[in-house]
Amino acid sequence: MKVLVADDDDTFRSLVVAILTEAGYEVAAEINGLLAWERLQAEGADLAVLDVNMPEMDGFELLKHIRTDDRFKDMPVLMLTIRAFAEDQVQGYETGADDYLTKPFHNDVLLSRVKVLERRILKK
Repeated sequence: MKVLVADDDDTFRSLVVAILTEAGYEVAAEINGLLAWERLQAEGADLAVLDVNMPEMDGFELLKHIRTDDRFKDMPVLMLTIRAFAEDQVQGYETGADDYLTKPFHNDVLLSRVKVLERRILKK
């Protein structure tokens, strides 16, 4: 199972990569949405964990690209953000996010949410 991670914060990106790698996932990580989109087009992925606030292309814009591309439109997407406001979460869900997790998060919660999204893929 390949997970695309996009987060411009080195600490959080490294943490997410470490948690997912330790759990047995193949992880591709990028520092912004534009690089993540380019990598997704080139290599594909089964699931994505996207930060909302990123330079070049934010998580919402990247999510819109994913949802309008036939190859990836059904890919589960977990949004990560420091923004805990209800309107930000609503925007994420309305843009097509499958789940939303605010930073900071507990490592086990991140992993549990990814596993829930993975089960959705495996049921297909």
